[in-house]
Amino acid sequence: MTNDEKRVEGERQETGKPASSLIEKIQQLGQTDVPQMSKDSKIHCLTIVGQIEGHMQLPPQNKTTKYEHVIPQIVAIEQNPNIEGLLVILNTVGGDVEAGLAISEMLASLSKPTVSIVLGGGHSIGVPIAVSCDYSFIAETATMTIHPIRLTGLVIGVPQSFEYLDKMQERIVNFVTKHSNISEEKFKELMLSKGNLTRDIGTNIVGSEAVESGLIHAVGGVGQAMKKLNELISARADDKNGGLIQ
Repeated sequence: MTNDEKRVEGERQETGKPASSLIEKIQQLGQTDVPQMSKDSKIHCLTIVGQIEGHMQLPPQNKTTKYEHVIPQIVAIEQNPNIEGLLVILNTVGGDVEAGLAISEMLASLSKPTVSIVLGGGHSIGVPIAVSCDYSFIAETATMTIHPIRLTGLVIGVPQSFEYLDKMQERIVNFVTKHSNISEEKFKELMLSKGNLTRDIGTNIVGSEAVESGLIHAVGGVGQAMKKLNELISARADDKNGGLIQ
């Protein structure tokens, strides 16, 4: 019996509630341990959907991904020897800038192979998350919106000074250009473009356009992403074995 199972069984005996209801409650509130996988699975799937919720709690009707739930999962993935690779699936409108950057930095620092897929949309602060992995895919019909940090809207909703916003924006630009093949000039051009977004500045790119710009590596879906991730896992294993032989 694992430690988690022992803990749940202990709580069941103390409260008199079925173990299944306690597990469901833990999952609703956020799980620090990686969910159990089948014996044949060596890949964990992390989904980032809806709006990324950071320091401020969003209304209950909003579909959100809470960063305090995602970060412990990433730590657990790094520590779990049974997990050899991570697949990140994004369909997000963006959200809290600092929470999104925190998730991006953690994904980029993982020692295990990572692959991301943008399905539907990977907008705003979802862009750094998409490029933070070792290899990135975007569905043919998926979109990505690139725009500057705003005082209101989906990116950030608290008053900030212009200098702070400018520095925050530079952090995003530097991260994206470091972890993708897009140049700083091209990324800023897309970010500050006029006329692409109604009554706003920025650019909405679709599928192959994201690849042509150098932002995303390839157009593809789950099949292609899994194939690439398995290739990265095999390459990492070969490097380890080669190091042991030497």
